[in-house]
Amino acid sequence: MSLTRNFFNCRRSLININSSSFSTSAVKSQNVQQATGTKRICIVGAGPAGFYAAQYLLKQLTDCAVDIVEKLPVPFGLVRFGVAPDHPEVKNVINTFTKTAENPRLRFFGNVTLGTDVTLQELRERYHAVLLTYGADQDRELELDNERQAHVISARNFVAWYNGLPGAEQLQPDLSGRDVTIVGQGNVAVDVARMLLSPIDSLKLTDTTEFALQALADSKVERVHLVGRRGPLQAAFTIKELREMLKLPNVETCWRPQDFTGIEAQLDKLQRPRKRLTELMLKSLGEQSSRKAGTINKQFLPIFLRAPKSIAERKMEFSITELRENSAVATEATEHLPADLILRSIGYKSSCADAGIHFDAHRGHVCNQQGRVLKEDKSQAEPGLYVAGWLGSGPTGVILTTMNGAFTVAKTICDDMAANAFDATSIKPGLVMDNNKRIVTWQGWQRIDKYETEAGKSKDKPREKVVSIPEMLRIAGV
Repeated sequence: MSLTRNFFNCRRSLININSSSFSTSAVKSQNVQQATGTKRICIVGAGPAGFYAAQYLLKQLTDCAVDIVEKLPVPFGLVRFGVAPDHPEVKNVINTFTKTAENPRLRFFGNVTLGTDVTLQELRERYHAVLLTYGADQDRELELDNERQAHVISARNFVAWYNGLPGAEQLQPDLSGRDVTIVGQGNVAVDVARMLLSPIDSLKLTDTTEFALQALADSKVERVHLVGRRGPLQAAFTIKELREMLKLPNVETCWRPQDFTGIEAQLDKLQRPRKRLTELMLKSLGEQSSRKAGTINKQFLPIFLRAPKSIAERKMEFSITELRENSAVATEATEHLPADLILRSIGYKSSCADAGIHFDAHRGHVCNQQGRVLKEDKSQAEPGLYVAGWLGSGPTGVILTTMNGAFTVAKTICDDMAANAFDATSIKPGLVMDNNKRIVTWQGWQRIDKYETEAGKSKDKPREKVVSIPEMLRIAGV
């Protein structure tokens, strides 16, 4: 149902909200509809987990209204800022999210930050249920001396740089050296290796930012080392990413034969996905001896059984490891690898956006049980408070994994409502805006989207991303 400003004012004593927290100059120039529905649900975070949860809730609860709150002026989170530019087919999920966003029972509040513009307590007072899905915005560190040196950066920041996350344009990675060493062997690490070694002409047809394209065009990088603690059977990258690396023009993949000692004998014991990946690695290893030397000037070098030990100027020391019960154990032996640039890619973690969240700082995620956020003493769940996506599970899986997890938590919300686990019958106003906070609505995002796609046409790119938040707000009309 629609709630007027007067209705909100008459309930101010009950809600006890500082009105400046939810304000916008956009209310004067944009038609911001008040979503209808008796059950009000707020989702914090407009990435895949948030949109998939919204899709499920809107379908299953015909009498609900969903508001998505996002700290950036633009939606889609990891799909926009994490998926590699040369994987446009993965970004097609945006079409599904857009269809969800155009449901009249959903509102988008961009440029609103949890913990700054609005507190969790305020949201819980304004909605029957709150679902936290704001993702993982930090990366795990190597915890080595010299890790703060300029030539050591996170793969997360590097991905943000070429994908146009606001603020990341300041990164300026030094690509003037021959060797890049990536610590970690997940799909993000392989994405970064591929971006560093791909022909620049192919990247120019993607939505890679112009400043990143220029830096990659001028790059002197010829060798990328991809280093992991464990062996080939524990490699975290998938067969799709490896196939793409093996097919890169003018790039030679060089394996170390000693890393594969005894691996072929274990093939029959492996589950099918791991078996296929291992067979592809063995096939590539078998073919490398027949390649003609000197015909290719770039190299991709996966290296196994090495754990980071120390960082020096233009090189990195690794402990040689052994596998014991599937864990990497460092030996006394070491090896040095050339490293003009070091990229750490050993996992993401979330941050605590609001003091009211029961957050496990060590593990980097919200304390929860099957998506229900736990109270501080972990004795029981907070009624009406939920978490989904990497914020709840940690950074695991692909977008399909996130979809399944978000659907599961959304179903939990529906089940809890049906079981009267929390009050879903009282009147809740949702966010109400005044004239101070600059909020980007879905219509504002559509203006940004149109601007970016038009800017990309002249360069034969799908879009040219705007990376400045003030510029986004100007284009959105707020």
